[in-house]
Order: sequence, then C-alpha cells, then structure tokens
Amino acid sequence: MKPIENLPYEWLVGLRYTRAGKRSSGNSFISFISLISVAGIALGVAALIIVLSVMNGFQKDVTDRMLSVLAHIEVFDRSGSMADWRAAALEASRNPQVRGAAPFVETQGLLVNGGAMRPSAIRGILPEEEGKVSQVANQVRAGSLAALQPGAYNIVLGQGLARALDVGIGSKITMMLAQGQVTPAGLLPRSRSFTVAGIFEAGDPKLDAALSFIHIEDAQRMERLPAPMGLRLRVAEVRDAPLVAQELSKTMSGDLEMRDWSKLNATWFAAVQTEKKVMFIVLTLIIAVAAFNLVSTLVMTVTDKQADIAILRTLGASPRSIQKIFMVQGALVGILGTALGVGGGVLVALNIDVIVPFIENLLGVQFLSKDIYLISAMPSDLRWPDVFKIGGLSVLLAFVATLYPSWAASRVKPAEALRYE
Repeated sequence: MKPIENLPYEWLVGLRYTRAGKRSSGNSFISFISLISVAGIALGVAALIIVLSVMNGFQKDVTDRMLSVLAHIEVFDRSGSMADWRAAALEASRNPQVRGAAPFVETQGLLVNGGAMRPSAIRGILPEEEGKVSQVANQVRAGSLAALQPGAYNIVLGQGLARALDVGIGSKITMMLAQGQVTPAGLLPRSRSFTVAGIFEAGDPKLDAALSFIHIEDAQRMERLPAPMGLRLRVAEVRDAPLVAQELSKTMSGDLEMRDWSKLNATWFAAVQTEKKVMFIVLTLIIAVAAFNLVSTLVMTVTDKQADIAILRTLGASPRSIQKIFMVQGALVGILGTALGVGGGVLVALNIDVIVPFIENLLGVQFLSKDIYLISAMPSDLRWPDVFKIGGLSVLLAFVATLYPSWAASRVKPAEALRYE
C-alpha cells in the first residue's frame, strides 16, 4: 500500500481539493485561484527575505567601515586618566572574547589652515598598539601612521578633512582646543602647530571628514593629562560587544565606565533598526494580502463542494472532520507558497552579487553610483533567523485565513445541500 493512502481521509480529500479539478470549469477556476494564492505568498515571502538581506548587507557594510577605525568597546577611567593602562589591558585580555587593547586620548578641536577651519575628533594613539584595535594603518593612502612620534607633533587626517582644509603631506595646520589658557590678553584657546604626516580613507564620509590621529603623548600634553584616558578594545564577535562590555564591568578593577560601539553610534543604529522594522511590517502586509486570498478561494471551494460535504456528512463524517479537510487544503497552499518563496528568496539573496550585475548589463543601468553610495556592488547578508521568522509568519497567516471558510464548511446542513442535487 502506498504511504499516501495511509493518511487520514481528511488529508486525502483536502489534498484532492487542492489539485486541479477535471469535472467542471468551476473546479479549474478554483484551482487557478489557488495557484494565484500560492504565487502571491511565494512572491511576498521572497521579497521580504531579499529586502531584509539587502538591508542587513548595507548595515554590515557601513558597520564594518565604521568599526575599521572605531573601537568595539571603549573603557574610561572616571578619574579622567588611566595611570596603569597596561595592567588594565591585561585584565581585559583575560576575557576570551577580547582580541586586542590599546590606550587612547580623545578630544574635540578645531583644525585651521589659512582661512579654512574644520572641527575634528582628535584621537591620541600609540601607533605600535593601534593595529590591535583598528585597521587605520592599512587605510592610510598617503604618508604613514608610523610617522606619529612623541614630540614631533605630526597628525594623520581623514581624506575628507584634508580636502576641506586643502592640505597634503608636509603641510602645516593649527590645532585649537576648546580648553582655554589664561594670558594677559584674556582667556584664549589652547593651540599648537602640527605637520600633516598622513591621510587615511576609512570609506565612511562622516569619519573621513571629521577624524584625525596624533601621538598619544602629544595628545596628553595638549590635554594636560598625566596618562591616557582609557582603553579601546576589539572583540572576536562584533554583535557580542554589549555583552562583553557588561562582563568586563564586573571583572575589571577600578572605577571604570564601558561604552560599546552600539552606544557610540546609538542614533544611527536606532534609525536603521526602525527602518528595518517598518520595511518588515510593510512587506508582511503583502504576504497577508496573498494569504487572505485563501479566504475567497476556500469560500468558493466550500460553495462548489456542498454536495460532497453533504455526502460525507451522511456517511458519518463529523463537522470537525469537514473543518479539517478545508484547513488541510488552505494549509497546503500556504506551506507550498512559503516553501517556494523561501527557496527563491534564499537563492536570490545568496547570489545577488551575480544577479544584480547581470540585470545592470542587460538594461544598461547602474543601480548604485559609487559617487553617491560609496559602493558599487549591492550588498547582501542573509540571516537564517530572519528566514525562519518570515517562513513561520507566512504559514501562520495562511492557517488563520483557513479558519472561517473551514468553520463555514462544517456548518453546511446535508439536507439543504442535497435538496436540488
């Protein structure tokens, strides 16, 4: 005996109703509507998977650019300076997630070259330690990060910042800090001349236009600090940084404050998460519209199959069994549409780097201009939890859509249904 024949009769009848009928044009039309429902669910599911994967890809790309020069975690000593930063770095490294630590001093200042003035986040670093927590040494396009030597008062600028100041390697600029110093002429900003020793390009226009590096000892002199402000840490998994920061706050000694990368860029990441949630809701409505097409399909099926329902009832089928038949039919349509959508969406998301260039070459267009978006390839980051969530939601909506028609089928009265047969 074939395995399918061992199924309960509710499943067998529901499966038969799902397939195209041959007895009448009405049956064929109902099956056509079922195919439309399957296609609608599949397209909605695939679209949601692809769009979320692309959004995740953009977020990952921007995050990687930002974290190439920013720390995963920053550890501050609330006293204002960390006298023994090496001991603190050793404590942090005992956490298996921590991959590197480096001291830093950070301040805000104004960089001046002639009539050009630009605000900048000025970071004091140890060049020989910086490679443990950032990739800025690999992003230097002119000059060298190693040129930052104590007492030399050299500076490495972001490409956008150097362009705005109209400076190059060897140019002299003036750094002015907000902290003033008392002179006979009154309170004046603290200032010092620096020589441009390098220009880096992180790929993030905001960072390239606002960030600069100097040697940590020069920064301490400018800020009049006896030691670095704190440590910058790099962890093995970026997404675990908030959890690692909580663990370090319990295991490291001293009066310390922890800030992970999500807090350092809280506004941007909150905006991205809000955009993803809104997009998820909008595209879920597409799936909902397709899923609830099942309502009309099943209502038409119930109307067309009233005589069959009446015969099943007279043969002893309970209202609950009749309800199961149409729930099986609707669930099969939902599962089939979801499976096709998940398969298509995953396939496109994993191969979007091939599909998009093909479409661009075919149509002679460019979806992403590098001058505007700073990237020329469509990014994609498929996350399986998103896929499972979308698939589960689609099946659930399809199941909910079957409840009313199947309940209506169970309420059909055999005598009335057979009266005109």
